[in-house]
Amino acid sequence: MATKAAHKRLVREYEAIQRSPPPFIQAHPSESNILEWHYILTGAPNTPYEGGQYHGTLIFPPDYPFAPPAIRMHTPSGRFQPSTRLCLSISDYHPQLFNPAWSVSTILIGLMSFMNSEEMTAGSIGGSSAERKWHAARSRWWNSTGGGSASRPVPGVQPTTRGIGNIKAGDGGAKFRVEFPDEDKQNWTWMKEHRIDPATGRMLPDEEGEEVNCSPETRALRRILGGSTGVGVVVQGGQAARDAGQGWIWRNKMWIAAGCVVVYFMLARIFGEEEGVL
Repeated sequence: MATKAAHKRLVREYEAIQRSPPPFIQAHPSESNILEWHYILTGAPNTPYEGGQYHGTLIFPPDYPFAPPAIRMHTPSGRFQPSTRLCLSISDYHPQLFNPAWSVSTILIGLMSFMNSEEMTAGSIGGSSAERKWHAARSRWWNSTGGGSASRPVPGVQPTTRGIGNIKAGDGGAKFRVEFPDEDKQNWTWMKEHRIDPATGRMLPDEEGEEVNCSPETRALRRILGGSTGVGVVVQGGQAARDAGQGWIWRNKMWIAAGCVVVYFMLARIFGEEEGVL
């Protein structure tokens, strides 16, 4: 339970965010617990996260602002481990470094800045730009379906929203829907417009006689997710992600290896003939 000082401070900060929200950031406290905040970071232009929708939580201690919150990002991003406490100078990993003058806005701006860096810490992961673009393209689908579990149960995962700050695939997008109902509706409309399969997050093939959506966003999604036009043409999303994260050398490693072998034998033959002449 929040102290009176913490409650008053968090109410004041929520009012400030409503008046002047930071760019690419939305945040609000849960109706049932002012110490539990939910945020959405929208991937900034010219970053691998561009257009991505990243849902996370800030869990504040009762004595905030004299101690920092636990920070989690639930949406897979290719940058952080989903639903894992992040070790940052603004998080509860380092309470001695926290400045009481810092606000919710300061914390979320700092989180976005760290996300756009390549610094590694507990809870962060390495990934290629292509992999992060792939996650960004799937982020709205993931948030509103719980990783597909809204349409198809995940084997071995019991759908639940129990546990503060513990949102993972399997809840059917229930927690996101409660905290961000308008964004959830927009996500379902977006999935319908771009023919995203709610069960898998893949782009469905265009059907015969149906008008094809050729908007720039759809074309970009098709490139990233591996979808294609034409009846019956569906590329597996997992393979698309792997291909996206692999460079030209990796994808063509067999041809490169074969070429090296050929060059080796040619050089061996040339030098062998020269030694025979000598």
